[in-house]
Amino acid sequence: MRILLTGAAGFIGSHVADLLVAHGHQVVALDALLPEAHGAAAPPWSARHDLVRGDVRDPELLDRLLPGVDAVCHQAAMVGHGLDPSDAPAYAGHNDLGTAVLLAALHRAGVRRLVLASSMVVYGEGRYHCPQHGVVRPGRRRDADVAAGRYDPTCPGCGVALTPGLVPEDAPLEPRSTYAATKLAQEHLAGAWAAQTGGRVWALRYHNVYGPRMPRDTPYAGVASIFRSALAGGRAPRVLEDGRQRRDFVHVADVARANLLALSTEAPQPLTPVNVCSGEPHTIGELARELAAAMAGPDPEVVGGARTADVRHVVADPSRAADLLGYRARVGFAEGVAGFATAELREPATVRTPSRAGG
Repeated sequence: MRILLTGAAGFIGSHVADLLVAHGHQVVALDALLPEAHGAAAPPWSARHDLVRGDVRDPELLDRLLPGVDAVCHQAAMVGHGLDPSDAPAYAGHNDLGTAVLLAALHRAGVRRLVLASSMVVYGEGRYHCPQHGVVRPGRRRDADVAAGRYDPTCPGCGVALTPGLVPEDAPLEPRSTYAATKLAQEHLAGAWAAQTGGRVWALRYHNVYGPRMPRDTPYAGVASIFRSALAGGRAPRVLEDGRQRRDFVHVADVARANLLALSTEAPQPLTPVNVCSGEPHTIGELARELAAAMAGPDPEVVGGARTADVRHVVADPSRAADLLGYRARVGFAEGVAGFATAELREPATVRTPSRAGG
């Protein structure tokens, strides 16, 4: 297949590009090289793909690239929680307007297959069970509770402690950050496009992705990169809350393979969301300890507190991806973290605030 891949120089997109080419596909690689995600130049691994530098919000560029394309893999996005409400226009511009411009171009070109990089952040909190009320949806954590070290949500009906469970794709969606809101909007836009055109969309809801080529030394990086940057500087990783918050850490090689499978499989519905995860939940504290041990660094420091948009537990149900795509993660946690300790990372970004214009 001939595949337009947006965000092709990025952390995840570059691994997708390599895997697609390795499986005989032709990749049209597009990336805006946003300065808050990249160093001063394109990363060396993108040279092998004849990278086109451009913005998905440029309809004329898309009209030049899309003829002959069989499917689009849309990885391009601004990532991270959004550090400040003033970031919102940049997030909406790159993620939502960019997706809308891309979808319009797909319609003009007659392309009907899309794989969209979505995220577990669309769920907000994960799934919880109350012994009296069954599955319940907790409210936002109160600042006073977080300050007092009461991190776990309680039942909104009776106030008892809740048991976290696996989040299925049909769970309620409640984005709690600017970035999360834009990722959910991308899904809605893509679903509307599919319904109107007869297209098919896989919305791959990535959980906590880590691995080689992660960006470093940037507030927009994932927690694994933040911990590794601290350890590389001889500093202890600083773990928020009590370190017991549960996540699903999935290796980027597995995420790339999920994209390959989605591009090779027709979605059963106009929009089909699937969790892309390891199916092996771990705590943030475990990640910090494993990485510190692998790098022979100082023990993590548990510092309490929480970022405004943070949620307590989000652990994925992997069954739909297995059933529909035949996807199961192959890289185990211990193996992946040990490799990440010495993996090549992206050079530091040239700016630490969001781009206000395309580039």
